[in-house]
Amino acid sequence: MDALDRRVVLVVRHTRLEDLIVRFNTVEQARFYIEHLGADFSDYEREHRTYQEAIRMTEATLRRFGRVQRLDRTLLPNFLFAPDASIVVLGQDGLVANTLKYLDGQPVIGVNPDPARWDGVLLPFEVPDLAKVVPEALSGKRERKHITMAHAKLSDGQELLAVNDIFIGAKSHVSARYEIRLGERVETHSSSGVIVSTGLGSTGWFRSLLTGAAGISGHNLDKQHEDLREHGFAWDADHLFFTVREPFPSLVTQTGLVFGQVQQNAPLRIVSQMAGYGVIFSDGVEADFLEFNSGMTATIDIAKHEGRLVT
Repeated sequence: MDALDRRVVLVVRHTRLEDLIVRFNTVEQARFYIEHLGADFSDYEREHRTYQEAIRMTEATLRRFGRVQRLDRTLLPNFLFAPDASIVVLGQDGLVANTLKYLDGQPVIGVNPDPARWDGVLLPFEVPDLAKVVPEALSGKRERKHITMAHAKLSDGQELLAVNDIFIGAKSHVSARYEIRLGERVETHSSSGVIVSTGLGSTGWFRSLLTGAAGISGHNLDKQHEDLREHGFAWDADHLFFTVREPFPSLVTQTGLVFGQVQQNAPLRIVSQMAGYGVIFSDGVEADFLEFNSGMTATIDIAKHEGRLVT
């Protein structure tokens, strides 16, 4: 394919400085606010300069291989990615995860714009690597990690994908009330919500939940749970795990069905008992949520398509 016909989408984000300027209108007002709090405003400026330079260098390299379209992360939910588009994400990790769930199998090249600042588990490359990595990826010479995603579907047809995890619960700090079903097991719960984790997300929120359980139990987890806490599970696993946060036992609520696997032929089903305050969101993005109110059923299973990360 000729470079002029090839489409390359570069996904970027706002820096902290840009977000401050949106909030306070000018750099000077942003500086006053940050320095008034005793923080170092020059760190915001350094981060911004480094990221803008990374964008400039990345675009210059990518133009050698196709027509480049810069896409801000805020536009991801409404952007239609061409099936043959090449996707480059200029991190952090969260931006890669957020991008993957809006794709349909297109491979992603994750690039770390500031290795001195970000670890970048999902960012195996730096900007200077692109000159070598992009043509190899385009010709199929680079390996791709397959990433299992979670899928939630409501009884009214609304759907949500997750690369890391799905939260099902209340939109504020009140108890979530729901019926939970896995296979033949059914319970009524009052809890702080349910987390369903993918393998990619298993070293994040999922690990925190298991670590809390280990601390409460005096680190007396069995081998399976200890292995999960220490290492998570494979990014391309054919299952998910769910965990119930702070289940409360009472005359009408139970606490037996609080941890387990979700498989393609054994989805998790949750029926809301929350009048007007139930929500479902994914990957920590609370603003992009589905309402989950009384009588609605959510079915959580493995997504039909998967993410692909160039390595």
